[in-house]
Amino acid sequence: MAFSLSLLRKWKWRTVNSALPPWPRPQTFRSDAALEAIAKASQHNLSTIFLYNYPSFSGAFSALFAHLFHSRINLPCLILPFSSVEPLRVEDLCTEGLENLYLLDFFGPKGFAEELSRRASFKVIGFDHRKSVLPIIPSEEDCPANLKFHLNVEKSSSIAVYEYFSAKLSQTKHSDGMVASLLESKDQGRVEMILKHIEDTDLRRWSLPDTKAFNIGLDKWRSKLNCLTNPYMYEQLMEINSADLIAVGNSYISTREKAAEKLLNKAFKVMLGRGFYGECLGVRADTNSDLVDEIGKKLSVKSAAAGLRPIGAVIHMQGSNLKVCLRSTVNGIDTSEVAKAYGGGGSSSSSSFIIRMDEYNQWLSAI
Repeated sequence: MAFSLSLLRKWKWRTVNSALPPWPRPQTFRSDAALEAIAKASQHNLSTIFLYNYPSFSGAFSALFAHLFHSRINLPCLILPFSSVEPLRVEDLCTEGLENLYLLDFFGPKGFAEELSRRASFKVIGFDHRKSVLPIIPSEEDCPANLKFHLNVEKSSSIAVYEYFSAKLSQTKHSDGMVASLLESKDQGRVEMILKHIEDTDLRRWSLPDTKAFNIGLDKWRSKLNCLTNPYMYEQLMEINSADLIAVGNSYISTREKAAEKLLNKAFKVMLGRGFYGECLGVRADTNSDLVDEIGKKLSVKSAAAGLRPIGAVIHMQGSNLKVCLRSTVNGIDTSEVAKAYGGGGSSSSSSFIIRMDEYNQWLSAI
């Protein structure tokens, strides 16, 4: 039975809107809407279902590329978010007529993909880039024939899926002999730049100069990444412009740095561990605790210029005690040695701990 993409959208829209309560709606993922959409897909022998990692941007853009591919070839599919919060179950997905199940930007809980492939005859195809999933992937000889893992730790899932569907589409020709393109030429450069920034974050490279600002600007879109509660997700993703996001991020960073700068004039000497760990500059930030990182890094530079240890100590109230946050911008300086000595922890450049007021008072020294 032929089932058009436009008809699928109509029943999907009705299903989503009739199954969910009025706004605000809870973010549930094994919801009545999701289960009914799967049931409808089975009734109409829908052959392809995509599950994408929520609320990952790589997952959402992977879903976008799956949507664009099937729109280009006029073939219906069902795309649903998958979250570790109340996830869909294997038995939910073993439906009649299903031929392909894609896992975008995740392989699921341990054994999830393998159980799916064993319980049904459809193909299970997963995309991921995380090194952490390497131990849970079965060896090639233990992997069922209908299960395929695409794991590339050097490429984000969103780029891998983009290239995968671009290649599949390039093998498809229109009746006039023209080859279809996943993205229109006016959008291609802009979208590919977004993917580069997402990959820079996913792979923890931080090699692009504006990735931090990009992520700050992008974060406001995270609440829109559920295609069940937001039927306009694909159109909105296509509207994102990395230059606009970077501008928003840079403005945010600048505002915070200016606020942090104002507190530097109130710096005082702190004898770390009563002087056992040397001296550095500190600032009380009881009403600006959200600026700890910015203040601490600037204090670290100022402390080094004053001939003290290149560490910034940002102190604020936490309950009846004080929280001391240490930051350093110099390689080879380990702030965590102080934090661990007082029951805290962290990394060499960023650590924190809780201290009693009477102990802290013995750390103070007038400049």
